[in-house]
Amino acid sequence: MTTSIAIEDVRREVKILKALAGHKNLVQFYDAYEDNENVYIVMELCEGGELLDRILRGGKYSEDDAKSVLVQILNVVAFCHIQGVVHRDLKPENFLFTSKDENSQLKTIDFGLSDFVKPDERLNDIVGSAYYVAPEVLHRCYSTEADVWSIGVIAYILLCGSRPFWARTESGIFRSVLKADPSYNEAPWPSLTPEAMDFVKRLLCKDPRRRMTAAQALGHPWIRNYNDIKMPLDVLIFRLIKAYIRSSSLRKAALKALSKTLTVDELFYLKGQFSLLEPDRNGCITLDNIRMALTREATDAMKETRVQEILVSLSALQYRRMDFHEFCAAAVSVHQLEALDRWEQHARSAYEIFEKDGNRAIVIDELASELGLSPSVPLHVVLQDWIRHTDGKLSFLGFVKLLHGMSSRSLSKMR
Repeated sequence: MTTSIAIEDVRREVKILKALAGHKNLVQFYDAYEDNENVYIVMELCEGGELLDRILRGGKYSEDDAKSVLVQILNVVAFCHIQGVVHRDLKPENFLFTSKDENSQLKTIDFGLSDFVKPDERLNDIVGSAYYVAPEVLHRCYSTEADVWSIGVIAYILLCGSRPFWARTESGIFRSVLKADPSYNEAPWPSLTPEAMDFVKRLLCKDPRRRMTAAQALGHPWIRNYNDIKMPLDVLIFRLIKAYIRSSSLRKAALKALSKTLTVDELFYLKGQFSLLEPDRNGCITLDNIRMALTREATDAMKETRVQEILVSLSALQYRRMDFHEFCAAAVSVHQLEALDRWEQHARSAYEIFEKDGNRAIVIDELASELGLSPSVPLHVVLQDWIRHTDGKLSFLGFVKLLHGMSSRSLSKMR
């Protein structure tokens, strides 16, 4: 330990390990000691070696063996994320087996690059290992989604035995991560199940908004029936509900129409999240349900202030109840649906429902007011393709833009 920065890094790692203590797939922390020269961390002994060693010895995994590893990784990462901790260096070297037994438990280690992150905060320092680093990390604007990309890289390696992005130099690897797409044409991919390939593709979305969260990945059709998986609470739903609450009545109507087009697989995750909020006997939730769910999940990492931050952002719910149908409209991710092959079908079906139930004649000034645009925005230039000239109702293009929650800032850029 020669620099104050290095000492602070170790102190932060100790703080995170202490705060997250208790998860079965997290290396157990016992204590830390410090003298004039070093910090000593006493942790659980894991004698089974690294996940990397087993990959190098055995090559690609069967789908069931890969599921066994990935369920444990996703569980601990989902736990970290709801607590507000991003690992930032997930790779096979940082997962240890407790014993040499093939079925021994997997433990996550090395939180030296980890950090605390608030729900709407973005980090900007480039850290992590080149082969596993997410595109948005290289763009210096990222959050917990970057960990999920790393899990996607691990999943790809487990299933086919090779890396999805490769080059001879670090800068070459970074270029590949930013520009190239993983190959799914060569063996063994054609012989794997379509669900396995879809699982990996939805983790390796370059746009973090379209990427599954760790909790969502545990609800994916490929993995959700493995050994009675329990879906964890996902911080994403609180971000989406906050945006929904602050939306115009027109956007809420559009999202309600979209939620009516969701498939059984897409509803599985939303049903799981709603159930974790423990709705009342009338099937509704309030701010109290969210408070209790967050308090139940909280460790020292989350702290009172983080819970309070989320609750304050959702304070409008203290005056109303939300049933499951509205919850689906509030918690559905338009960006994630947009990443699916069936997005066009979703959007068209939703627009048909909106045409019947919610579409009405609307003038540009009214639409501008709904969107909260300032008078300085040239409304007729920006919004002319949002409204059908034949009857003054919202066009399909306007409907899709409304679903995305176009802000006045993004609209101004369209001038």
